[in-house]
Amino acid sequence: MIAIDGPAGAGKSTLAKRLAKELGYIYLDTGAMYRALAWKAIVEGVDPGDEGELKRILPLTRIELIECDGEPRVLLDGEDVTSRIRTPQVSQMASRISTFKTVRDRMVELQRAMGSRGGVVAEGRDIGTVVFPGADVKIYLDASPEERARRRFVELKGLGKQVTLEETLAEMNERDRRDQERAVAPLRKAEDALVIDSSSLSAEAVVERVMRVIKSTMPAIQ
Repeated sequence: MIAIDGPAGAGKSTLAKRLAKELGYIYLDTGAMYRALAWKAIVEGVDPGDEGELKRILPLTRIELIECDGEPRVLLDGEDVTSRIRTPQVSQMASRISTFKTVRDRMVELQRAMGSRGGVVAEGRDIGTVVFPGADVKIYLDASPEERARRRFVELKGLGKQVTLEETLAEMNERDRRDQERAVAPLRKAEDALVIDSSSLSAEAVVERVMRVIKSTMPAIQ
């Protein structure tokens, strides 16, 4: 089990996907699960501050993470919503609903079930601290707010979204604040996690560094 935590835009998804492919592990994008629920809440007109309504739709919500043609896909109630959940609106909604204990408890339950058989690279905000505290290797991936905003801006523009760099940075700063200050499972570094600042590192350099740690920590992987 490899656990990767860190703020938005630090490169967690890229790292997790590369590691999963290198190791032959399953890639578990926990953030996509919150995004999927956020998308459903938006579609159904649920107030993100209404925990009662969120509690109502949770048991009626089925979220699946699958792989199709080598690419991870997100299914919500059987429908592929992968492209729909990568917007600033969904990001903000996901950040808001994730502050509720009811939501996090259900998501952690689902995530632990997915990772129960091992051989998983999981990434998110509370993987090494809450979801899989016994993970073999824990990584906390970070980068400067400006660099993270630049990366997200490029990603959103690539998806055809009409955003500015300034808007992206403001949205990211607000999300960071909410993730770090929430009462339930806030974003923080696990005490035994390796911290990597990816601000000036290429994706390849980050992967190489983490692979060295994995091989030194897990002798069976060489």
